[in-house]
Amino acid sequence: MPITCIGLSHHTAPVEVRESHAFPASRMAEALVALRDYGAVREAAMLQTCGRLEIYAELDDYERGVAQIKSFLANFRHGATGYDIESYLYTRLGHQAVDHLFRVCTGLDSMLIGEAEILGQVKAAYVAATRAKSLGRTLHYLFREALAAGKLARAQTRIGVESVSIATLAVEAARAGLGTLEGRCVLVLGAGKMGRNAVKRLRQEGAARVVVVNRTISRSRKLVADAGFGEAFEMPDVVGALAGADVVVSSTGASHFVLDEEHVRAAMEQRPERPLFIVDIAVPRDVDPAVTNIANVSLIDIDGLKSLVDERLDQRREAIPAVEEIIAEYAERFENWYRARVAVPVIARLTQKAESIRAAELKRLLARCPDLGEREQMLITGTTMTIVSKLLHSAILKIREQATIDHAEALSSARVLDDLFELGSRKEPEVSNLADDGQ
Repeated sequence: MPITCIGLSHHTAPVEVRESHAFPASRMAEALVALRDYGAVREAAMLQTCGRLEIYAELDDYERGVAQIKSFLANFRHGATGYDIESYLYTRLGHQAVDHLFRVCTGLDSMLIGEAEILGQVKAAYVAATRAKSLGRTLHYLFREALAAGKLARAQTRIGVESVSIATLAVEAARAGLGTLEGRCVLVLGAGKMGRNAVKRLRQEGAARVVVVNRTISRSRKLVADAGFGEAFEMPDVVGALAGADVVVSSTGASHFVLDEEHVRAAMEQRPERPLFIVDIAVPRDVDPAVTNIANVSLIDIDGLKSLVDERLDQRREAIPAVEEIIAEYAERFENWYRARVAVPVIARLTQKAESIRAAELKRLLARCPDLGEREQMLITGTTMTIVSKLLHSAILKIREQATIDHAEALSSARVLDDLFELGSRKEPEVSNLADDGQ
């Protein structure tokens, strides 16, 4: 029953591939339900950000499950792509999958090491999978531990020092492209978290005017009101807003181009000699790459921000060894918990049988001694519970310890207990050794 992670990210796939496999938020629940219905997939969660699409799953059968997830990624809502998705995918199994999720949560696997947004994105993936009922006990525990590791890494190390988001990097890219943003007019497409971060940074950079355009005007107005800065426009007015802009920062959740060549050409005809610098940090992309065919228009997408990212990482790189220590501790704790699951069924049956015998014998005793007062009955009841607890304690502790060290020995001990106490279980626990799975 291996745990696996299958996905593609900024490490393995360019933005044009990542965007073709992005799932709209409105269809995430549908995708999780479809994924859960694959025969070899016991439980699953899907993590999607601008830099990655990953599926974490516990499988009944490794080979069959991996094949089913890859088929899902290749076919669900996509159709023909003109390329082999296998060449962009990576697969992590067992220990490697667990370690990978911890690295993602702590920000070590991000394009911008230590980025602040990833924890919220992992939490959103966890919540979405919980609502879709695609999670079971294993991934519930794994995601909770990963989120805890991410929080601890930021609290105890400098991995998040000088907090910088992708949105603020987009603003810095625009400033680098134009020299300064002071006195400039900036169009922000999208009123989500990225848009809010961009508006905040634009104000700090001295932008003279910020126009926020979103599909829903009420969200644009709320962003502007919360920031105390900017103007809200409706999407049909985007060409007019473009005509007055020096910079565009775009991050919507649209599944298609929001700005195409026609939009930008119409705007540039109104100001042909004035440059327009566009930063598109959305995945799927908001801006058609064909706009670069227009004179005085420059475009940079999220992959184009990597040079800026490299300049920001020196202090954060110094924190990596400390973060890796946290990851190792949490990964070991999870693996011990995972291995110990072999002990849970037999411990539960042993405890239930002991409690059943205790309760029945106590009932018989109290029936024979009707003159006992309430206090005496309580003392006897407490004594019987203590005796049972002490008798079982060493056996339960031993099998749990064995489960974290030696899976085979734990199974052997479980069989012995099963036979000695006639617990009535003939089905072997289906828990594999996680560390062995990852080799």
